[in-house]
Amino acid sequence: MFGLSSEVYTRGTQFSVIIISYVIATPIIGYLYLPVFFKLGNLSLYEYLEVRFGRLTRVTTSLAFSIQMIFYMAIVLYVPALTLEAVTGLPQSASIVLVGLVCVFYSTMGGIKAVIVTDLLQALLMYASVIAVVGVAWYETGGLSEILEISNRYGRINFGNFSIDPTVRHSWFSILIGGCFTQISLYAVNQTQIQRFLTMKDYKTAITALWCSLPLVMVISLITSLSGLAMFSKYYNCDPIKSGRISSSDQLMPLYVLDTMGSIPGLTGLFIAGIFSSAMSSVSPILNSLAAITMEDYIKPFKKQEISDKKRVYLMKILVLVYGSVCIILSFLAKYMGAVLQTALTIFGVIGGPVLAVFTLGILLPYINQKGALTGLIFGLTFSFIIGFGGPKPPVENLPSYTNSCTIFNTSASSTQLPSSYYKGVLHEDGYVYLYRISYLYYVVLGFLVTFVVAMIGSAIFRGKKRDHNPDLFTPYVANRLKRRGRDNEQS
Repeated sequence: MFGLSSEVYTRGTQFSVIIISYVIATPIIGYLYLPVFFKLGNLSLYEYLEVRFGRLTRVTTSLAFSIQMIFYMAIVLYVPALTLEAVTGLPQSASIVLVGLVCVFYSTMGGIKAVIVTDLLQALLMYASVIAVVGVAWYETGGLSEILEISNRYGRINFGNFSIDPTVRHSWFSILIGGCFTQISLYAVNQTQIQRFLTMKDYKTAITALWCSLPLVMVISLITSLSGLAMFSKYYNCDPIKSGRISSSDQLMPLYVLDTMGSIPGLTGLFIAGIFSSAMSSVSPILNSLAAITMEDYIKPFKKQEISDKKRVYLMKILVLVYGSVCIILSFLAKYMGAVLQTALTIFGVIGGPVLAVFTLGILLPYINQKGALTGLIFGLTFSFIIGFGGPKPPVENLPSYTNSCTIFNTSASSTQLPSSYYKGVLHEDGYVYLYRISYLYYVVLGFLVTFVVAMIGSAIFRGKKRDHNPDLFTPYVANRLKRRGRDNEQS
């Protein structure tokens, strides 16, 4: 809601083509990955990796997921603080603690059922708040055609970048390829999402839910992109960042709400509720999944005696409290991580790519062994962290913005804004290592490829004794081939 709208405001609509990647990724998720994990039905997704590649691979992957989700939750808890600070004057620290405590409370008390029920209500509020932003702009500017005309006049409607250069931040190739890999990593091999699928009565119901979610995700992405254009239609001649009213593009939406909805009873409250809902619907299932994998991957294997259901529930509630507290503390550092959208996708890509590769190797290639998979995972994670968090990286170029009609202007703030020509020169300067100039959308792809290739080479080098694999560990097509091969061997 914040990241995508500010991206469209500052750099145009090119990123919006990511909705096409959702269409490409959905059948891959539903028919390649989901049948395997649904058939096994493990509470922890990473139990699969122990059966397929050994305990060390399971623990390494599980730890990587935990780190990914903890840092992502820190960003998610930080975002509502921007809204409350702008709209109500409540300090960011108080907002972070408030949202965090609410999420921890109902995730602890209600478990996964509370998460799913509240997700539905929160989704409705999210839709309503973004639609309200677009609706107000529609009314103020005189219609959708006016919003689009202003945006087009100033270059915000731009879908024409088909560059194959991997250093171009957003092009059709980087968005579709990177977006597709990211979507698969989030929906197919992510504990948070698989845990939701496994609450359904059968595989057919889970597939139905997956396909039903597709148009809903596409619609919210389109509306959020339109909200970025709606904000631009108001500030196109008085950019609030250049004029010094705000310090970050991620503060655009709360400022817009304050400027346009402040005098309309109920709308400001609706927007705040929508922002809180988006944060809580992201944090609560993550807390639940982190507690689940900690219990299944780290605590249960070291217990000699079976843990009773009552004790298990009690321990998981304690774990939700612990993870919630950690994320609240880390949220105070989120403002130093950069723009919300790019930071979130970088975190997803750096860890999601190698993890996706390990699961893909597991369900597709029977000859991949434990040593090869673990070697590939370690190499992939190391490479991804270097490319994702190493640097320095060139600054991101924004489209031109103007302050012609500003009545309030902070000259000290605007003086730090460098001209667009400067960025164009810096972006291709020889001083930056080529690896660090690659678009952040390719991090997930590169991490996947490095892990995949190294695992294949490693498995070829560290050949062990040939194993007869359980066909249930593989995607249906591979499983059927293994079953046929097994029958042929029995007959021969």
